[in-house]
Amino acid sequence: MGPAPLERIAVNSTLVRVFVSAMRPLIFLLALLVACFSAYSAERGTVVLIIVSPGEPEFGSNFVRQAGLWQKACAQADYRQITIGLDADHRTNDYSVLRQTLAAEPKAGLAPLWLVLIGHGTFDGKEARFNLRGPDVSATELTEWLKPFRRPMAVVNTASASAPFINLLSGTNRVIITATRSGNEKNYARFGQFLAEAISDSQADLDKDGQVSLLEAFLMASRQTAEFYKTEGRLATEHALLDDNGDGLGTPADWFRGLRATKRAKDNASLDGLLAQQFCLMPSDSERSLPPEQRSRRDALERAVLLYRDQKAQVPENEYYRHLEKLLVELAHFYSSDSNAVVAPIHDRFESKTASPN
Repeated sequence: MGPAPLERIAVNSTLVRVFVSAMRPLIFLLALLVACFSAYSAERGTVVLIIVSPGEPEFGSNFVRQAGLWQKACAQADYRQITIGLDADHRTNDYSVLRQTLAAEPKAGLAPLWLVLIGHGTFDGKEARFNLRGPDVSATELTEWLKPFRRPMAVVNTASASAPFINLLSGTNRVIITATRSGNEKNYARFGQFLAEAISDSQADLDKDGQVSLLEAFLMASRQTAEFYKTEGRLATEHALLDDNGDGLGTPADWFRGLRATKRAKDNASLDGLLAQQFCLMPSDSERSLPPEQRSRRDALERAVLLYRDQKAQVPENEYYRHLEKLLVELAHFYSSDSNAVVAPIHDRFESKTASPN
């Protein structure tokens, strides 16, 4: 005869306790791995590449090369990467795919979102559009789709006639780059190829910090574009712009001396370039070692120092140096062994206010 029912229950309970006890370390390890993976996934940025319908084979092959360079950089940086427009299904409506892709992306957080538009653009005097399979996407439509986003964002439109995208997309915590300074610069733009090459080229690392920022890539690509037209003896038909202060105006590369803009717009807006200098697709090892929260605090402090320096002429000398010293001391504390300490939101007191996304 087998064990009595009560004895079987006791035996089974004992086996369950032994099994759970034996599995507890494994369960804990799995939970830890899931938590680490979730944190890692939340930290990873996303790059969405949108490739235009090529039209002429000469342009199409160049667009594919650009996309390949961005894809390679994303793989090396371990960014999440989404490509729209390179699949062979010509029935695809890329307009709908792009809208659905953006709708599915997290709207907040510290992980940056990059949108890279590679191809042709048009401008009818009122509205700028980027060519897609299916309906073209306008600057106005893309602005509406990006309204809910509060995470750091870079929108890089390397198409012809792309300048009007700056006016509408510009906003807080955004870097906007266009290949042209006017919607009327409608010829094929070469800036995109140079930018795709520069984003992972160590020669573009102007401050020698072991990584190429979006600002550095913009400056190198702009210089190479200008050299192309000069060497070919052609009149330049494209002039790239960068906007990251939210004023919707944009700054050309020749307004920069090193990594700092030395000219300003007529309305005396704050200088562009500070945020773009902190966008790096392929960060250095030391940059990777910083948790996102620390990196965000460090970036805010550095921007605060640079922005306050820009106000020197408007502030009494004693007051200026007193506040600057305070900023520099807090930044020094961050870089000291006590970098885990909470950093006060100094940038809220000194950073010039920029327009919110439209």
